[in-house]
Amino acid sequence: MKNQHLKNLFELNIAVVFISTSGVLGRSISFPPEITIWWRCLFAAILIGLFCWYKKYDLKIKSKKDAFSLLLSGLFLGAHWVTYFYALHLSNVAIGMLSLFTYPVITALLEPLFFKTTLNKMHVLLGVIVLIGIYFLTPEFNIENNYTQGVLFGLISAVFYAIRNILMKKKVVKYNGSVLMFYQMIVISAVLWPVLFIFEVSPSINDWSALLILAFLTTSVGHTLFVMSFKNFSVSTASIMSSVQPIYGILFGMFFLGEIPASKTIIGGILIISTVVIESYQSHKNIKNGIKSGLDRASKFIENIITDTSIINR
Repeated sequence: MKNQHLKNLFELNIAVVFISTSGVLGRSISFPPEITIWWRCLFAAILIGLFCWYKKYDLKIKSKKDAFSLLLSGLFLGAHWVTYFYALHLSNVAIGMLSLFTYPVITALLEPLFFKTTLNKMHVLLGVIVLIGIYFLTPEFNIENNYTQGVLFGLISAVFYAIRNILMKKKVVKYNGSVLMFYQMIVISAVLWPVLFIFEVSPSINDWSALLILAFLTTSVGHTLFVMSFKNFSVSTASIMSSVQPIYGILFGMFFLGEIPASKTIIGGILIISTVVIESYQSHKNIKNGIKSGLDRASKFIENIITDTSIINR
């Protein structure tokens, strides 16, 4: 049992490592972000499609409403990836990944708008901490500064990613994760197809190599392993594990690109990552309390039935 747990933990960590390669790969490809994302999604659609065929997953969409949600989520995922890659091109791996990782708190702040729930005061506090973290990430508040533009694109990317995840929240119960990814890859490929006629590129062997790694390792294998980890861990545990993704990404940037983050970037990164851990822990705690409360009510209900039955029998 212990060995199996360690194996599951290792697989989850590998998934996070694979996904965190997006930063250094995005910086290594010379294509405009729109072209990069089109090729990424085309290759990923083929690979994930073959995987779904091999596993014999049902690819049928059950309703027009689900099809519309998949279309919207694909558009938001594509917008997220394009803006994220612009953030990487304009700044560096550290700033690009850390500004993107504001998405868990942005998700928590946006959820009440979509599901008509009450805004949690803790989420407001975490939002303030994120803003302080962004202050440290931004070298100067000058829109003409590339690094400032990188932070802004990273934040816009985080908003797109948060909305996409909210749209997918109810769909992951009805469909396999790989099936959802497959259709989203098709949507993005179809929408971005015209960019091939807008931009002129002269790809190198390095570009094609990085693209294939991005499509296979980062998108197909990394995201599939991460979704599969939900079978062995709670979503909260997986989310806490994923909070180390920017750290892996920064290490890759240091090793492969020689990008050493500034001290202010490190401080901002610590603040942003801490909000991810706090939010994940808080969600896990709320779920546990909800389950405990539900079990207590069920126990009391059964106890009342037994008591009433005893009185009747007398």
